[in-house]
Amino acid sequence: MTDPIQNRYEFLFLFDCENGNPNGDPDAGNAPRLDPQDLRGLVSDVALKRRIRNYVQIARGNQMPYAIFVEHATNLNRPIARAHEETGGLPEAKKGASKSKVEAAKRWICQSFFDVRAFGAVMSTGANAGQVRGPVQIAFARSIDPVLPLDLSITRMAVAADVKGAKSSADLALWEADQAEDSLRTMGRKSLIPYGLFLGKGFLSAHLAQDTGFNDEDLALLWEALLNMYEHDRSASKGVMTVHRPLFVFRHDGTDTDPGQRRRQAMLGCAPAHELFDLVAVKKKEGVEAPRTFSDYTVTIDRDRIPPGVTLLEIR
Repeated sequence: MTDPIQNRYEFLFLFDCENGNPNGDPDAGNAPRLDPQDLRGLVSDVALKRRIRNYVQIARGNQMPYAIFVEHATNLNRPIARAHEETGGLPEAKKGASKSKVEAAKRWICQSFFDVRAFGAVMSTGANAGQVRGPVQIAFARSIDPVLPLDLSITRMAVAADVKGAKSSADLALWEADQAEDSLRTMGRKSLIPYGLFLGKGFLSAHLAQDTGFNDEDLALLWEALLNMYEHDRSASKGVMTVHRPLFVFRHDGTDTDPGQRRRQAMLGCAPAHELFDLVAVKKKEGVEAPRTFSDYTVTIDRDRIPPGVTLLEIR
């Protein structure tokens, strides 16, 4: 694998949800997540990273070095145990892993799993492979305007009843034939928002990338996954979700004429993240009261205020 990245990055991405639930809140009956004070919609960092992981998993076939560590419905202690097996064997149960064995297992996992190189992981369970702080961090995404959560009734044209005494499919068929037609239907609920345009913000630390080995190939795959994360994650509950191009990526390059000092500037950064994010403005078009499509908004960039040493990349 190539050397880790040498530049700090911040990035913005816009995605919308049409007639769907962009991120259900399990503590609220899976209703769309909301900020209760201003009624803007929220999508958690966990949900966004899950979509990135899912895309990478199918795009790279879940093969090392782009395998996914946090897979759906798996035991994380399995890849941790394998890491020790690949680097000298499992530690003795009573003694536990030594510091050097933990470090070797951690290195093997970083080299093998894209999501650990990107997002980090707590791997101190099981055989113990330590803990990694990832260079890629993503904040909760937030809708540009308030969203309207709806809780709709739907008709389910069948039931899934436990029939007492039924021991075969024939018994179930006899029970079914004896029921009134209306009793074999039921009602359900579906939570959604008619429309919401969300702004996501992310950060990429060159210093933390040195620890995990996150490199330029990983970076290109991250951009690819962000742009396509909803294209292979369709479901009726999500409605129509779309990431709108481009991604707005701020790369810190440095300004100093001395190469060594410029490299340090590129890693540390040349401007605060919030000042860079403020350069991108997303607003409703004049006369639009209830946005229902991305074309109801304008996206503008104040290019004249881009600080020295920072390059704006528009990834499509």
